[in-house]
Amino acid sequence: MPALDIGRTIWRITSTRHADHAYDGEGARLWGGRWNPPGVRVVYCSLTLSLAALEYFVQIESDMAPSLVAVAADLPAGLAESLEVESLPANWRSYPAPERLQELGANWIHSGQSAALLVPSAVIPRERNVLLNPAHPDFPKIKIHAAEPFSFDPRMWK
Repeated sequence: MPALDIGRTIWRITSTRHADHAYDGEGARLWGGRWNPPGVRVVYCSLTLSLAALEYFVQIESDMAPSLVAVAADLPAGLAESLEVESLPANWRSYPAPERLQELGANWIHSGQSAALLVPSAVIPRERNVLLNPAHPDFPKIKIHAAEPFSFDPRMWK
């Protein structure tokens, strides 16, 4: 996986009740996700707030939308590497996600190669999500900002 020399703001949307722990990876550790099996701590973020919103939106039902916050973080240059679509299985966008993606994510976490991994979004493949390894020694270099209120436009529930 090539190292990337980007420094930028990344985004995560979570419920208000989890705002203080938005970047600890505990939810992913408990439940697993597209890029990690249960038991592996990882933080899911996006390169843009709009992609973070879409990633969250596809996970919820309109009658279950909690009070939300957006939590930005500054990802310094040199802490990320990238996983390209060409290296993924043909069915990588399937739902539920193929186990191979969880294996890739767990291998990246356990390798300790980098604090962040850019992966293609299954929602919009040309855009990128960011996986963070909260156990990586460089993780403290990522500056997490205060949570900001976030809500979806009511027209999205039509």
